[in-house]
Amino acid sequence: MKKILFYILAFLLSVPTMAQEGEEYKMELGAGAGLMGYLGDFNGSITKDLQPMGSLVARYIFSPYMGLKMNVSYGKMKGSSDDVKTYYPKFAQTPYQFDNTLIDVGFVYEYNFLPYGTGHEYRGAQRLSPFVFGGIGATYLSKGKNQEATTKEQGSGIFSANIPIGLGVKYKLGERTNIGLEWAMHFCLSDELDGQKDPYDIKSSGLFKNTDCYSTLQLTFTYSFMKKCKTCHNDDE
Repeated sequence: MKKILFYILAFLLSVPTMAQEGEEYKMELGAGAGLMGYLGDFNGSITKDLQPMGSLVARYIFSPYMGLKMNVSYGKMKGSSDDVKTYYPKFAQTPYQFDNTLIDVGFVYEYNFLPYGTGHEYRGAQRLSPFVFGGIGATYLSKGKNQEATTKEQGSGIFSANIPIGLGVKYKLGERTNIGLEWAMHFCLSDELDGQKDPYDIKSSGLFKNTDCYSTLQLTFTYSFMKKCKTCHNDDE
């Protein structure tokens, strides 16, 4: 009887460890889909004129708390001078409208508030964790059907840097599968995302003075690969 109780006790004590068994991975690859919104001279609301967007996502995992993510996003950006209460003299008679295409390439550092993962190497690993991120990106905008653009100008490109800052939540569906919901604000260094630079024709100065920005809200799905070596740290022993 004592032996039976001993084996039962040993099994119960091993359950928490068994539940945390799992591989840890260095990389994630996946995609995302969501909405993109323009904020600038012709729109002051983050919920107005939202357009569809898609992304390719790659993430390098430093630890359960930290990671570096790269994304390549594609989306549309629409707006009109009719959408704001601000009076622009040169658009008083004929409202200005634009329909542009935007490509964003960004690198952001992510910090998880909880030790994200399922592996047994990290006690207290959590499948669900909120996170914040920030970094740097590059924006390419292709002018579309802008009301004032000539045929030659339509399709011309604008390059600019942007600074993305955001927050989100991620959940590990399985040992290798991850789902995340994230929102970001991209502070752009250009005032021409809408095709107009200084609608009042007043020159401005300063890094972010009178510049445009855009927000993104997307759901991502990634697949983990590149298993971490569990014994590498013992090689020198």
